[in-house]
Amino acid sequence: MFSKKQETTKIDRDQRELIEYAQLRIKEKKNLFRHFVIFLAGAVLLIILNLILDFGADFRPFDVDWFVWATLIWFFLFLIHFLNVFLFRTFMNKKWENEQLDKLVAKQKDKIAKLLTQVEKEYPVIENDAKIIRPNTPLNP
Repeated sequence: MFSKKQETTKIDRDQRELIEYAQLRIKEKKNLFRHFVIFLAGAVLLIILNLILDFGADFRPFDVDWFVWATLIWFFLFLIHFLNVFLFRTFMNKKWENEQLDKLVAKQKDKIAKLLTQVEKEYPVIENDAKIIRPNTPLNP
């Protein structure tokens, strides 16, 4: 009873990131589904308000009922939400961020290497009795 040790599961950093990313994606998809259900219920409510209860029946911009415009605007917002969850997050995920970070670091390293070669070319190192002397630089006594 007391002699058995409980085994603790250790999750390394990569697994934790994968789990957190999966939880984030599930939450995003869940919110998108909620948005869709609320959109459908809201569109039905707008139709009922206009056609059955005659709410705003005289307001018809561009000869179209107002609920059509409201539903189209709401659908456009839902479409943006959908594209954000399924399209943009798919190719702009953590892997994409890491690749972009690696590219920028590589560019910076290349610039630093070029600057170092330029400095070494303009100020060559002269070794003299265990002292390093650079031409055109003041000597410290």
